[in-house]
Parts: sequence; structure tokens; C-alpha cells
Amino acid sequence: MLNYLWAGMIIIGVVFGALNGKMPDITNAALDSAKEAVTLCITMMGVMSFWVGMMEIASRAGIIEMASKKLRPLIRFLFPNIPEEHKANEYISTNFIANFLGLGWAATPAGLQGMASLADLEKERREGRAPGRARETGVASDEMCTFLIMNISSLQLIPVNVIAYRSQYGSVNPAAIVGAGIVATAVSTVVAMVYCKMKAGRRV
Repeated sequence: MLNYLWAGMIIIGVVFGALNGKMPDITNAALDSAKEAVTLCITMMGVMSFWVGMMEIASRAGIIEMASKKLRPLIRFLFPNIPEEHKANEYISTNFIANFLGLGWAATPAGLQGMASLADLEKERREGRAPGRARETGVASDEMCTFLIMNISSLQLIPVNVIAYRSQYGSVNPAAIVGAGIVATAVSTVVAMVYCKMKAGRRV
């Protein structure tokens, strides 16, 4: 759907520019945007390489494991029907920690693994080997919906991506967004938690 949306916007813009004699401006804008895109990718590559490397060091040093243990009460609150020793807990914790640090790209692998583990858990429920209420085939479980919503709300302490964008485009103080980002994502996360609990309670 997004592909059609973006393609439509580009076509409308080009046609409008052609009708108004702005084709040279469109050509210059396309070239300038291509240059900025490459520069931004290089900037983001450096930033993300640094933070992903930090996450790997933290993982090997046991910091991620320790932080995951601290997150267990929150994980149990959000996902009460996931067995305590299920591998989904580890992936969910890693994903939350990466999102908390503003590392959306680094959080993606753990998020995908977490969703796969939750899908396996739902399959086990349908086969009667795991606790919790199973849904019909092809329908996302409560845990999968909650995990997705929590990722969308994404509480962030350090919005690395936004800071990198602001730095790329000449902001005097790129990190000035941190305070506003914490407030905004804290509110969105609380709303997401309340919504998930309300929907789960209604289903019961």
C-alpha cells in the first residue's frame, strides 16, 4: 500500500511540475536529494555501527542478561501467559532494551525472533502443550498484538536516529530533542500498556 502511495505522490509531483514549467527544479531536487540520501546513509551507518557494537559488547559482558532479569516483572505484567522459561522472554527483553536506547535497527532482529517465538508458542497452545488460550489458525495471539503495540509506542531514553538526523541537517544542538522524546514516548508507552490490558481483559 505504501508503495502505491509514494509512487502516486511522485507521479503527481512530476506532472504538476511539468505543467507549471518546473522540470529543471524537479531535476535539481532529485539530484540534490539523491546526494543527501547517500550522505545520510553514511552518517547513519556510522552511528548504528557504534551503538550495535556497544550492544554486542554489553551482551558479551552479561549486561543485557542482567538488564533482562530486571525487566522480568514488566515482561510478566505485559505477557502473563508466556511460560517463564520460554525463549520468547529473552527476545522480547532484548528488543525492549534496544528500543529503550533508541536503536530501532538493532531491535529489529530481536523483534523478528520474538514474533517467531510467540508464533511457536501459539502453535503449542493449539496442540495443547502450553498454557494460555489459543486462537484459530492465522489470527495473531494476544502476546503478538501486545508485542507489536509496545514496539510501536517504543519508550526511548536516547533517540539515536533522530539525533543523527538533526546532526546531519545542521542542528546546533542535536541532542536537545532528548527531553521531549522521553516525555512523548513515555506517554505513548503508558497509553499502549493500558490499551493492551483493556483489550486483553475484554477478551477474557
